[in-house]
Amino acid sequence: MLESELVELVNKITQTKSESNSLEIKAARDGCPKLFETLSSFSNQYGGGIIVFGVDEKNGFEICGVYDPADLQKKIMEQAFQMEPELRPLCTVAIINGNTVVSAEIQEIDNELKPCFYKGVGRLKGSFVRVGDGDKHMTEYEVYSFEAFRKKIQDELRIAKRAEISDIDTDAHTEYLITMHKKKPNLAGLSTDKINSLQGFTCNGKPTLAGVMLFSPYPQGFFPQLCVTAVSIQGTEMGSDNEVGERFIDNARIDGNIVNMLEESLKFVRKNMKTATYIDPQTGKRADKTEYPVIAVRELILNALIHRDYSTHTESTPITIKMFANRIEIENPGGLYGRMTLDRLGKVAADTRNPFLANALEVIDVTENRYSGIPTVCNAMKNAGLPEPKFENERGVFRVTLYNSLDTTPLITNNEADLLMFCQTPRTRAEIEQHFRGRLSINYLMTHIVHQLVNSGKLKLTIPDKPKSKNQRYYS
Repeated sequence: MLESELVELVNKITQTKSESNSLEIKAARDGCPKLFETLSSFSNQYGGGIIVFGVDEKNGFEICGVYDPADLQKKIMEQAFQMEPELRPLCTVAIINGNTVVSAEIQEIDNELKPCFYKGVGRLKGSFVRVGDGDKHMTEYEVYSFEAFRKKIQDELRIAKRAEISDIDTDAHTEYLITMHKKKPNLAGLSTDKINSLQGFTCNGKPTLAGVMLFSPYPQGFFPQLCVTAVSIQGTEMGSDNEVGERFIDNARIDGNIVNMLEESLKFVRKNMKTATYIDPQTGKRADKTEYPVIAVRELILNALIHRDYSTHTESTPITIKMFANRIEIENPGGLYGRMTLDRLGKVAADTRNPFLANALEVIDVTENRYSGIPTVCNAMKNAGLPEPKFENERGVFRVTLYNSLDTTPLITNNEADLLMFCQTPRTRAEIEQHFRGRLSINYLMTHIVHQLVNSGKLKLTIPDKPKSKNQRYYS
């Protein structure tokens, strides 16, 4: 960072009076603060981050200056060298109105090296992730997800302990072998036991998770939550628009092997999405246009089934399909795998979390396994005159949203409008909870309504510098 860029950044900070996902403010007027948590979170997140010293957040983001810029930079480097892997922050010094400010740019480290952690407490306790403008401990699963890629752990090959060979010796397996003999002649001469072992369906004579998920008629007998849950909701959010009545228009738990779940999930979406009928002006024949391109929905469900995390950490979490009035959300446990990032989706070949599953489904023509899924989805939405898909990757979850209209502006729900009206007079949390008592759970109220309205700027805090203050009030 150039000195002039640091001056510009500090001026912006004093105007906006806020931190961000990639910006941390430290006063450092009386010494160098502890930085281990922020060093870890910035180096683990996409794009890294910047720490600015010499601005006092607790005093209205006033420029206070640092105690000693030379010693501060030395202390920053000393703490950076206590991280694993060691970090090399890039420091910049500038003088603003007679006060010295310092910045430290923390680069994102390679995925093969993540998570970066403070060696003094170890990998699990010393690994952090940036959430909003704060640093949070990584969960055990988040740490594991990085290690799984680095150590090439293949969870699809773990043994299904209660399963027997007879559980995968099914018609689906027979059909696979017939097709495989045509497409893979080099395997055709081997015994079935050898083929099962090489293709990842068995290990040491026992069925693997991959074998069960591909060929068992009911894998959920061994892994109950490796299924799909699907719901159709009348409004634009879960369970809050209607105070009386059923929560869902339709809901289903979809079981079976991967091919079964793909087919049944697609049936659920087809049943619950609108279809418009029109007359083709060129042929004069009747034609139907679905609310969402079916090919896009199929690709997203298939991607979720193939690329979800099948580790013990997530085997209690199903894939979810949520259909709202204005969108459909498809979500699977396990964020983007390996070196893939959101901005590279569909543009480069991805690291495959479950290569044996992907390979088997390619053999039976369920998928091409050519990294064409995301481009297919994007092209289908574009050709249908609909917005681009929205991809989100957050704390071990990957979510794709398809909108059925070019207007993707979130609507104000009845409960949000009620809250904004109620808070025309500043209200405490207790008063808000009492106002909604019996209608919404406290957790849903605070997480999905109050905090989201605060984040969008529609609801404000009387004490913005101390959001968790017991004297905090909310006003519209």
